Amino acid sequence: MNLVLFEPAEIATPLPRSDSRAQHILEVLRRREGDTFDIGLINGPRGKATLTAIYQESLSLAFSWLETPPLPPPLTLLIGLPRPQTARKILHEATSLGISALHFATTERGEPSYADSTLWTTGEWRRHLLAGAAQAFCTRIPEISFGRRLAELLASVPPDAIRVALDNYEAPLPLAAAVRPSTNAHTPPSPTENETPVVLALGSERGWTGAERNLLRTNGFTLAHLGPRVLRTETACVAAIAIVKSTLGWL
Repeated sequence: MNLVLFEPAEIATPLPRSDSRAQHILEVLRRREGDTFDIGLINGPRGKATLTAIYQESLSLAFSWLETPPLPPPLTLLIGLPRPQTARKILHEATSLGISALHFATTERGEPSYADSTLWTTGEWRRHLLAGAAQAFCTRIPEISFGRRLAELLASVPPDAIRVALDNYEAPLPLAAAVRPSTNAHTPPSPTENETPVVLALGSERGWTGAERNLLRTNGFTLAHLGPRVLRTETACVAAIAIVKSTLGWL
């Protein structure tokens, strides 16, 4: 945890000793009264907190706010709802890398029961977003949705967005070329390219069906690949985010 994150409502009250953040402050960071550490307000500024008092049931903190991190690049991931353990990894890693939105869609080859996991029904998913942001020393977390139908999500894509879907079977070109057809290692992205939103779709762990490929093409998506190797969904997400951000100069 490189940054201890707080909700806005939490900064006006003591931090309970039972809270995992209090345990981290005392046992991992080894802070004592008068010591400071790095903090952030979720989707707001970073700053410093001073541990002003340690009580039996709580910690008293004083906050000092500094700069607000910039917004993440306009990159949205649209993913076929995977197994909960895979979704947890994606939530953490995608947030760490920095994206603006993450939507988990119901797809034809996805398992419907995944939507009933405690990951989604108890709000656990948000904890993984916060862990990813803290790892990245950032306060920004992406917009999240889950359980919506693929067709519904495709219909909501901004009209000016670059639309790419990863596919192992029918993709004619690599991801970098699909995101930026004029890609040249010696030519930096133009200001327009830097501002254009990108929507990147990945199928469920069993991939897209033929009907879904047709639906994606009908909605303006180009099929692209990450090379000949078949990757786990969470690995493909990390690789794809890195390629898109590098290609468009978003690093």
